[in-house]
Formats: sequence, C-alpha cells, structure tokens
Amino acid sequence: MSKQLIVKIGTSLAALCILMSGCNTPAKKDKQEATMPGYELVNNWPQLPANCVLGNPTGIGIDSEQHIFVFHRAYRKWIEPFTDSLITENTVLKLDRNSGKILDAWGAHLFIMPHGLTVDQDNNIWVTDVALHQVFKFSPNGKLLLKLGVEKIAGDDSLHFNLPTDVAVAADRSFYVSDGYGNNRVVKFSASGKYLFEWGKKGNKPGEFNLPHGISLDSAGNVYVADRENGRVQSFSPEGKFIKEWDHLHDRGAIYSVTNDTAKHKLIMISYLTMGDTVKFSSLLVYNSVNRLEIHKSTLRKGGPACRYHDVAIDDEENIYVGDITNNTIQKFKKVKWKVTACGPEI
Repeated sequence: MSKQLIVKIGTSLAALCILMSGCNTPAKKDKQEATMPGYELVNNWPQLPANCVLGNPTGIGIDSEQHIFVFHRAYRKWIEPFTDSLITENTVLKLDRNSGKILDAWGAHLFIMPHGLTVDQDNNIWVTDVALHQVFKFSPNGKLLLKLGVEKIAGDDSLHFNLPTDVAVAADRSFYVSDGYGNNRVVKFSASGKYLFEWGKKGNKPGEFNLPHGISLDSAGNVYVADRENGRVQSFSPEGKFIKEWDHLHDRGAIYSVTNDTAKHKLIMISYLTMGDTVKFSSLLVYNSVNRLEIHKSTLRKGGPACRYHDVAIDDEENIYVGDITNNTIQKFKKVKWKVTACGPEI
C-alpha cells in the first residue's frame, strides 16, 4: 500500500474485519469487499514559476469558484522583535485547484508578518498580520475594503489587537477574530466592523485559551477555535457560550488550525508534535457528522524534514489543502476510494 494513503482509523478497520470473513477462511469462495474513503497526496502540486518565492504559507482559503488562495511570507522569517519593513513581494496567491498554477497575485508592500487568511461567502479575502496587529478585508482582486486595529500598536481593548491570528465570517457578515498570541481571546464584530463583544483569557479551562490560533464556523453559526498550546479544539455558540471541546488531542501535539466542511458536516483539524525544538510530524484529522474520527494521517517526509502544517482548507470535492511552513509548500490531498478485503485495504 502506498505510504501516501491515509490509513483508516483502527476501530473502523477492526469492525470491518469482524463483519467480513478472514483471508484464511476457505469456506467463502467469493471475496467480500467494501470501500473506504481515503486521501492521497497529489504530486507536483502546485506548479509555481521558478521566479516565485513561496515563503511560509500560513493562510489558505477557497472561494466560491474553488480557487485556492494562499497567504505567504515570501522571504520573510519569523524573527522577534519583528522588523518594521513591508514585504516587497506579492503575498497573496490565487491558484487553479486542478493545475496549481498561479491565476493572480497581489499583496506586495502591504504586510510585515502574514498569518491567517479567510475567504467569505462574497469571495472577499480576510487576512491578519501579527506584526502590524491588524485585520484586513479585501475584495477578490485586492482592493482594501476594511481595516481594523492600530498599526504596529498592540492592545487589549475594542480598538486594538495583540498579534491576531485568524478570522471567521458569519452568514450575516458579522465576523470573529481570534486574537491570538497576546490576548488569548475571541472578538466579535458587526458586518461594518463595530465591536460587539469578546470572550476568553489565558488558561486551560473551558472558554479559556492558550493561543487561539485558528477559527471556523459551522452551518449553524457555532464557533470552533483551535486552542493551539492546549492541544484542543473548543466550540461555542454564536454568543460565545461554551459547547464542547475535543480534548483528547494532546498526544497529537498542538492544534494549529480547524475548518468546517459545512456541506458534508465534517470537522478538519491539523496538528504538529515536537520533541524539544524538533518538529516530529504533523497530523491531519477528519471528524464526521457524529464527531467520530474518520481519517487520521500523520506525515513525515522520507529523508527530509518533517512537515509542519499551519492552515487547512477543503474544497467542494472534499480535497484537502494544507500549508507546510517547514518545507514552504502547499500539499493537496485528493479524496479517493480504495477497496477493503477481510484482512485490510487492497490497492
């Protein structure tokens, strides 16, 4: 079996083996088979020109036409204290999902330290810059529509952010900001950018955070927060009331990002595990509509550095895209089906 395929969670496979006859049982003449969904890595994707310097791809989003948007840092490295200079290269790329070729690029001379990217239902592009302490809303072609936060000044009130990480936009166009490295809170704003309310503080109790790093909404408008250093995802009502947490993720490391596939009612998370200062691997976790772990793939590049996933997005064909900030690349996982016999998968 290809090492690039995700192995189905063990309990599901065990259940199939119990239901089907064993390979060594001669009584059954006809081989019994089933199909299971899986994912395989799409090689040579994306296809970027030689003169394109892809830096840390920290934000990924998908518009209604299934174009892939990537927010990256070009040549900029995360070194604190942050520099004051703006990145001179284009930092927002629009990719064709099939070929991975660049369709559009913009964002030069706008950002210092790119972080999160979200595409809303109107195909507007939302990004956060942790060095500028700001949140930006752009039209699909890069025209600035809204800017929040005070440039290069951190704070914890209604007008300031402290290294904000991500944005999620509700059906009524109100939006949530995970504010992030410094404030450990989630802030809600009206569609016009008026401060509404916030919740959260540093800690590990329900409703508390240790670096809210990614944020997403489900079809009911509930809020999901990747509580990075607590190694969990928490969900809340649109008003910020705690609902539940996925707190059994500690053995898979820190949770970098979370996204909802609202059409299929699935929840996708990415994590990474370190040993000392070394990243050992990243994991891709897919939960189904009844919150059962359906897919768990851990990645470690053979003969090279481990992957370090930073953001994740899923298209309308259930292909999954992740930004790897160790190898500075985008990985596309294509959904496939493969046969399962009594003794396991058969490719």
